[in-house]
Amino acid sequence: MNQLHALWAYRNFVAASIRSELKGRFARSKLGALWFILHPLAQAAIFAVILSEVLAARIPGVASHAGYAIYLLSGMAAWALFTEIVNRCITVFIDHAGALKKIAFPRICLPVIVGGSALLNHALLLAAVLLIFVILGHPPGLALVVLPLAAFLIAIFAFGLGVLLGIFNVFARDVAQVTNIVLQLWFWLTPVVYTRDVLPKQFDWVMSVNPMVPLVRMYQDALLHRTWPVWSELTVPALVGGVLFVGAFAIFRRASADLVDEL
Repeated sequence: MNQLHALWAYRNFVAASIRSELKGRFARSKLGALWFILHPLAQAAIFAVILSEVLAARIPGVASHAGYAIYLLSGMAAWALFTEIVNRCITVFIDHAGALKKIAFPRICLPVIVGGSALLNHALLLAAVLLIFVILGHPPGLALVVLPLAAFLIAIFAFGLGVLLGIFNVFARDVAQVTNIVLQLWFWLTPVVYTRDVLPKQFDWVMSVNPMVPLVRMYQDALLHRTWPVWSELTVPALVGGVLFVGAFAIFRRASADLVDEL
């Protein structure tokens, strides 16, 4: 509770840092925020032309030629939110070592700024992706309203995991390197570029213990199939994310006194 009170007291500092970081991304850029549209637009064009037309990649039950591009972009948007929060939280204490040593402020603000910035970037990316889907002739349906819940569950899970790994990374710098390898493997064990039904039966257990599978599927179902999620499948990722989130706060509270000394 003390950490939550400290965050509330420094809420203006957190908000200003998020705004400053967003402005910094577009500093000296002629097109500015248009890059949020141009990048996914280029990806959609490549996926639609190369994968859907040339390689004839199709999603079962989807007649649209752009179906695979929509499926892939939806899954990649969910995965990008997860990896951005995890990767940035892992190095956030090391990257801001100078500020931690010289400025007195609640250290928990740093990963919260990272999480808030990632969510804002994600919101802008989703807006661009939805516009692209409209251009492709596939406007979103009512199931779109579940995306804030999906983003929240991913953010909680990624924040808890990222802060824990970030604490460990201060004391053992190999953690960040190992995590990069694990995330690459994790990506290919999550149905982002393929559908779950193409996997051999012996990999079903991997899908059942992977908390990112139902979270990525929420995006794909909402944006491609316009269907609601299977609510019972969200129990495991919600519990895992909640435990990691609370555990990250608890461990951070105990380790925060040693972080600056170690840095």
